[in-house]
Amino acid sequence: MKVKNLHNWDISYADARRLQTALAPKVRQTALKKPIKTVAGLDCAFGGKNEYVLAAVVVLSFPDLKIIQQKTAARKAPIPYIPGLLSFREIPACVAALEKLEITPDLFLIDGQGIAHPRRLGLASHLGLMLDKPTVGCAKSRLIGTYKDPPAEKGNFTDLKDPDTDQTIGAVLRTRTNVKPLFVSVGHKCTLSDAVTLTLRCCPKYRQPEPTRQADKLVAEAKRLQNE
Repeated sequence: MKVKNLHNWDISYADARRLQTALAPKVRQTALKKPIKTVAGLDCAFGGKNEYVLAAVVVLSFPDLKIIQQKTAARKAPIPYIPGLLSFREIPACVAALEKLEITPDLFLIDGQGIAHPRRLGLASHLGLMLDKPTVGCAKSRLIGTYKDPPAEKGNFTDLKDPDTDQTIGAVLRTRTNVKPLFVSVGHKCTLSDAVTLTLRCCPKYRQPEPTRQADKLVAEAKRLQNE
């Protein structure tokens, strides 16, 4: 599949933050317009003393969640880990993996933040603009925001709020009963309601959505093979 290149990746940290602020208004929180038939999960890992990034993408049919295609790629890490700038570290490897796909998925679930980000442009939103496709951020931990714990049963959620503006920036979603919730937010071209509904439909058994769970397994195996 083809991925748009929105900007140069060789930029300073200050310019990266300014770029996030400039790109954030381009993110669209709009209802899904087409039925979802394929969904991709994306996840990354680091190797070589964090000198390179490994990315994995797994495409599944929807709603039966059967694996159709999977690809991996490795790229030198362009910057060290800096909170709030994760997309600048991971996207080049993600793009390299995505460009190997022979199909274009209808939806992307990404292990990272969407608009639940200090400048409203986490990994899922940044990548969503490049893909021009619906993306959802499904993070295992909170980056910013305040919330109340959702009830313990699967399917319950509470709003994730910006502490300064009280704006809802995501949902704290219980994907398994009595298990820690996920932090779900809009990446691009979907609503928060879409993001919550689709995340739940992709979680038949586990805390993680099946697409990102499979991507996590694939990238772990790719890292193991690189370390042999």
